[in-house]
Amino acid sequence: MKKQDPSKKLEELGKKLVQDIDKGKNPTIEFSLRSLSNVIFDEKSKTLTLGDKTQQRSFFNVSHAKKFLQTLEIAKVSKILLDVSKHASLRDVFYMAKRTIPNSNINIVDDQSESDKALEDLELITDCSREQLNINANKMGSVAGNVVIEDAGDLINWSKLGSGGWSIPSNVENIEFKSVKAKYVIYMEKQAVWERLHEDKFWEKQNCIIVTSQGQTTRGIRRLLQRLTEEHSLPIYVLADFDPWGFYIYSVLKYGSINLAHMSGTMTLQNARFLGITADDVANYDLKKHFIKFKDVDMTRLKQIAEYDWFKKNKAWQRQFKMMKDFGAKLEIQSLSSKGITFISEKYLPEKIKRGEFLE
Repeated sequence: MKKQDPSKKLEELGKKLVQDIDKGKNPTIEFSLRSLSNVIFDEKSKTLTLGDKTQQRSFFNVSHAKKFLQTLEIAKVSKILLDVSKHASLRDVFYMAKRTIPNSNINIVDDQSESDKALEDLELITDCSREQLNINANKMGSVAGNVVIEDAGDLINWSKLGSGGWSIPSNVENIEFKSVKAKYVIYMEKQAVWERLHEDKFWEKQNCIIVTSQGQTTRGIRRLLQRLTEEHSLPIYVLADFDPWGFYIYSVLKYGSINLAHMSGTMTLQNARFLGITADDVANYDLKKHFIKFKDVDMTRLKQIAEYDWFKKNKAWQRQFKMMKDFGAKLEIQSLSSKGITFISEKYLPEKIKRGEFLE
């Protein structure tokens, strides 16, 4: 991630607007257009990024005024946090910004979605992430492995934190890796699967790191995974359900997402590999009896994913999509428990990794 001085960036924004006012100009902010029409797939970097289209937001423009004010209000909140070296949650920031505009009955923000969007715009304007602006999301992940880090002056050993593991914070920029002993990282979408692997000491037996979230991967987890792969050359295996949503989780990790196209440089995992569940596992492990029949929304999502630029010409992935369509069904990772409670940790994962049975 780029080393920026967030306070300086915010001050530059303020000075630019003051200059506009001093010159009798309409105070205006210009930044990259954050919309689907300006999101492109960069063939060279293999990531979703923003194109070169820009947008302007002016104070003396009826359609811009409220969003203009919201952006400046969030900038003010961030500057206060930076000045006192404190952090706040997205929800805290919403309440800090929610107040009535003087001599009116209009609030600066009415719900959190407005303050969240203003913050995303501020990321583009300042070229600083919300974490660098001292604004964090909720913690929603766990990790275990033979790793020692320093966080806020404390030494933390990921192998000695009981059944819950280390709770991954929203902001992992300032943690320092003191010792990393692992051959690879396995990320899984489901907490229950992580707990199975952790109880079985999979990370210790296989010399790896296990990471989970609760559904779609948070920014903090994505950034932690990227730091592990970039700073310690660890491959990332993605363990997800055999369904369009599991495929989408992998896609977001590897190639980025439309909503965070402006953050692709600090969020994507170019060496990520999809480990399972796959269509081939259905026959190899006799899992057809555990199929969950497709709903219309599943088929629609599958068709959308199959048309992604990065999947269109990938024969291995297109084969998976076709087989899933032919099945008209999906599978959960937990279906492997039908083979035995420790089957996933003692046989399924070790054998698939040893044989290199993954998709890229």
